[in-house]
Amino acid sequence: MNGERNSSNNRVLKLKYVKLGYHYLITHLLKLCLVPLMALIIVQASRLSLNDIHQTWLHLEHNLAYVVVLSAFVLVGSTVYFMTRKRSVYLVDYACYLPPSKLKVEHDRFMKHCKLMGCFDETSLVFLDKILGRSGLGEETCAPEAMHYLPPKPSMEAARQETEQVMFGALDTLFANTNVKPKDIGILVVNCSLFNPTPSLSSMIINKYKMRGNIKSFNLGGMGCSASLIAVDLAKDMLQVHRNNYAIVVSTENITQNWYFGNKKAMLLPNCLFRVGGAVVLLSNKSVDRQKSKYKLIHVVRTHCGANNKAFNCVRQEQDDVGKTGVSLSKDLMTIAGNALKSNITTLGPLVLPVSEQILFFVTLVAHKLINAKIKSYIPDFKLAFEHFCIHAGGRAVIDELEKNLQLLPVHVEASRMTLHRFGNTSSSSIWYELAYMEAKGRMRKGDRVWQIAFGSGFKCNSAVWLALKNVKPSCNSPWEGCIHGYPVQLSL
Repeated sequence: MNGERNSSNNRVLKLKYVKLGYHYLITHLLKLCLVPLMALIIVQASRLSLNDIHQTWLHLEHNLAYVVVLSAFVLVGSTVYFMTRKRSVYLVDYACYLPPSKLKVEHDRFMKHCKLMGCFDETSLVFLDKILGRSGLGEETCAPEAMHYLPPKPSMEAARQETEQVMFGALDTLFANTNVKPKDIGILVVNCSLFNPTPSLSSMIINKYKMRGNIKSFNLGGMGCSASLIAVDLAKDMLQVHRNNYAIVVSTENITQNWYFGNKKAMLLPNCLFRVGGAVVLLSNKSVDRQKSKYKLIHVVRTHCGANNKAFNCVRQEQDDVGKTGVSLSKDLMTIAGNALKSNITTLGPLVLPVSEQILFFVTLVAHKLINAKIKSYIPDFKLAFEHFCIHAGGRAVIDELEKNLQLLPVHVEASRMTLHRFGNTSSSSIWYELAYMEAKGRMRKGDRVWQIAFGSGFKCNSAVWLALKNVKPSCNSPWEGCIHGYPVQLSL
């Protein structure tokens, strides 16, 4: 038995090195082909005499018109290229909101509070306790102040206070860390799915910080947990149009008015998962900001599956049979998320994967279609394209599913699991807490590539790819500043 196991391990090890050798060969194939060509050019050049060089120069003098036309063509072409090329978008810095310790909700306290509310029946309480135990959330997550009262006070004023504390708290930190003034901001994009008051959240920020009158402001609502990447994509497009500008993306969610007080199981899940949080991101298209920026935006890929009715309805805000409002999560959610992921990486793959992986994927796809339907499609190794993964901390099941489907290692999903444990599901801002975790751990090195991926209602799967411009250190007042030494923690199964 041991002999068979050792033989199997040796075969796996050999295949691993064969694949590494193949990947290295394909990646450097062009360079390997250029070496003999360059050697041939050098040998031929070394045989040229001074007379040969002189004759070549005389030939050019007699064909001056051709030289002038060629030079003009190169000059015009270069000018057109530099005028029409896409502007680089840099992530100067970002900040995540750290809720005060008084808002923490330990598991036992959460369940006692739910019992004292008097709105949940015994079956619902058992279900909440079961889900909370398996959720992956720790004892440090926070709920809004209105939910700490008995009975809770989910008023419009309380919802405004929660949102102001999160947005203004993160913005104050960002402005202090970057020394950028509010009046320097030319573009503002705010996303919050479930709380959209009048005046809008973007107007609240403009009023608070007295931003300039010609600021381009946008307020995105109802777009789910992947909305931060949608906001980044919108800001990126705006920065292509408006030169020499700063853009701020604010990503948050509001819990105060969106707690579910009924007994429908599909609508009880968000009560266990969603917690207070938010993040703000400062983007720039100024070339002078490259030196002080943390990352450069490489790609944003957005996939929308809303044409499919099941996908459209799998995450839905609605009223239950007795008229109580909440967000319902379908049983098909993970299957739909998996299909959305496949569509997204089909577009993203050719943009980021090395040629060696694309060849393997194409060959197995052709073999599957034309030769043998039983041949499984090759799953590209995204670990060759990225050093770091920020998977939306929507819940333990979401992280488990992506870890399995993308064949990731535990270290690749560590930031997602620890963010879920420490802060809970903070909706669209979770991917920024994860990025902050990697920085706090000192793992972000110059040249590293980061893949942020998030899912949202509608149903959407969105990706963003960032390139680290330096060895990135955590910013002042990082959300992990006082606790990173205690992570990673061992999670119960």
